[in-house]
Amino acid sequence: MALVVSALVALAVVAGLVLAVVGWLKEEPDERDAARQAAAPSRDMSRHDALAAAPMPTADPDDALPGPVSRQAAGVLELPRATGVGPADVPTGFPRTPEGALAQLAAIDVTAMQSGSMDGVRRVIAEWAALGGPTPETWSGVDGMASLLSAAGLSGAGSPQLAIVVRPVMGLIKGTVGEDFAVVCVNFEFTVTVEQTSRIAIADCQRMAWVGDRWVIGPGEEPAPAPSVWPGTDAAIAAGYRDLRYV
Repeated sequence: MALVVSALVALAVVAGLVLAVVGWLKEEPDERDAARQAAAPSRDMSRHDALAAAPMPTADPDDALPGPVSRQAAGVLELPRATGVGPADVPTGFPRTPEGALAQLAAIDVTAMQSGSMDGVRRVIAEWAALGGPTPETWSGVDGMASLLSAAGLSGAGSPQLAIVVRPVMGLIKGTVGEDFAVVCVNFEFTVTVEQTSRIAIADCQRMAWVGDRWVIGPGEEPAPAPSVWPGTDAAIAAGYRDLRYV
């Protein structure tokens, strides 16, 4: 059981989700963040930064653990379904809408995290970040996967004994700047099995930019963290999350 708990603690930092299962707070931006932000300036970058940096609601660490289902109605966000498979086997083909951006982020995170390996997360971010965005060396998802595998006593290749199942259950659209930029957040239900199975909620907020014909994780520092709260609970609804429904 100790191995499972330590793996879940490590899982709390996966993909910049900044979950505080043990009271973790998001790491302060480092010099690499500043370098990434400076690498791709634009006239709208200040608006992008302001939207990304705006604080989100907070939650207690225990709220990330399974809890009672609320009797309240959370509201629904209808998300488009993928129409194809893109680089690194990530589902794609989502429209140029905020809902499309949210659906694409969910697909990126699910594919990366369910790979259960360093190579898997690196392949995903290498294909799904814009110039000036996270890289296979700087993406918080890479750090998170390294922490998870280390806590489980595994190599970077992972193991058939490690199983990670990621379900995007709730989400929110923090805001947009024009048609080509959105900050969106997904609240996932993570199920991790290492000898035993445990579950936890992990939320991810990212800048999403429309580049060419698809949404990718945009340039700049990763946004202020969204609260990681068990989907469907009073805390999740109070945080502004809505149920995700693919149509």
